[in-house]
Amino acid sequence: MNLHGRHYTRREIEARVGRIEQVGGIRKMMLTEGNEAGSTVLQVRTGAGLTFDVMPEKGLDISSASFGAGSLSWQSMNGDAHPAYYDDQGLGWLRTASGGLFMTCGLISAGSPSQVDGRAYGLHGRAHHTPARQVVAEAWWEGDEYELRIAGIIEETSMFGGHLRMRREIRCRLGENRVTIRDVVENAGFQPCPHMMLYHVNFGYPLLSEQSRILFPEGGKVVPREADLPVEGYDRWDAPDADYLERVYYHELPSSSGDGRAEVNIHQPAFPIAAGHEQPVDVRLSWKTDTLPKLVQWKMPGAGMHALGIEPSNCDVEGMDVERQRGSLVMLAPGASVTYEMELTVR
Repeated sequence: MNLHGRHYTRREIEARVGRIEQVGGIRKMMLTEGNEAGSTVLQVRTGAGLTFDVMPEKGLDISSASFGAGSLSWQSMNGDAHPAYYDDQGLGWLRTASGGLFMTCGLISAGSPSQVDGRAYGLHGRAHHTPARQVVAEAWWEGDEYELRIAGIIEETSMFGGHLRMRREIRCRLGENRVTIRDVVENAGFQPCPHMMLYHVNFGYPLLSEQSRILFPEGGKVVPREADLPVEGYDRWDAPDADYLERVYYHELPSSSGDGRAEVNIHQPAFPIAAGHEQPVDVRLSWKTDTLPKLVQWKMPGAGMHALGIEPSNCDVEGMDVERQRGSLVMLAPGASVTYEMELTVR
């Protein structure tokens, strides 16, 4: 294990601690106040500076995430609201969406509210507000490496309305600032089912400041969702502006890459590691493009809504009805499955 700048064996680490959680690990907690009451938190510490909270009641999404003394993620004013308060109609999702590092939009629908075949689909689908079951939080030694794993099942079901099942696994290793997320979504029903999937990865202050640089995949076109929106400035971060209106951009990913992956990098030259101490930090989000071929960017440097959303997806964000009209709606066949893989690293 590489820890704090040197290599240790398992026994060398164990000789220095009463229990391994002194260095890092997984801790289960419960929130008790307001609309967060009843929400479980699986707090993960990697022992190398990265800490993040996994929320079983919110589809095993990742809420707060920090590195050293500074936050990496944007948190919404809703907090980690329990899904009992979720309103699935229209824009009701906005009242209980937590923000956080990682929000899942899907499994059947994502994007704007829409109505298809007499059925209403609210903003961004139900996954972020669906409690996981068969949740596993475990850590173990594998040779001289200490592995951390959280896993569970999230299902979107409705009689006569589809049955999608997602098996999620979140992995990291003590001493490394790297998180991998692997989702396998299968159609457990017996009819084809719409499947829209968008990962809303939300970054915020102090990772984002006017000094930050945002590096998108090269070689592709950038198209604003609104035709009258300028393209200039999509890769620049701005000071908070109470009058700023959200901007959404579609990034055309390069048609081929050597490893079949795309990535976005954020460089902050003065990230707060400890009180009075700053250093350069790079955050990289990478994903497999065979199943997530699209990239949506949500730019919102408003006041109080000061967030950058990097959103790998299999769809755009105008909703299911528009996807169907375009002929781009993904339909998952009965018994079929699709695998999604993402990785976040902090350096």
